Amino acid sequence: MGWGSILSTLLGALIGVFSTLAADWSRAIRDRRDNDQDVRRQTYADYLAALAQTRNLLRLAARSRSTPLEERARNAMEAFRDGSAYELRYQVALVAPTAVVDASTAAFRALRDLRDLVEGGSTHTEQNYLELRDHWEGCFAELRATMKSDLAGVRV
Repeated sequence: MGWGSILSTLLGALIGVFSTLAADWSRAIRDRRDNDQDVRRQTYADYLAALAQTRNLLRLAARSRSTPLEERARNAMEAFRDGSAYELRYQVALVAPTAVVDASTAAFRALRDLRDLVEGGSTHTEQNYLELRDHWEGCFAELRATMKSDLAGVRV
């Protein structure tokens, strides 16, 4: 067996090893990217659900005119606390790009402003409540759209 044959065999083996390593490395990157997207998708879904639940509880508090003001205020505060939006907001901030975090912050603040209004005694038929509700709905729609774009791989 000549040196040419040995070098050819050695070169073939090296190419085979490097090809396998490259394929494994590529697969690992793809798996990591898929896992990261799954984590973001679940975090986004949990956060949107928490915001929606909080909004629904605030709506109920704002609709109960017969309930004393102190109780409505307590219901509004409890809705915000029990909805888990605070905690999930920070999880979103850990996994999301800046555009999603910004939209998340805007939606959260709009919902918090709505809570403050209900806590202050506003009901669902008052103009200031209706304006803030509409602002919240716009922010929430923007958040959903920004999250969808991120998950679809569109640069946000």
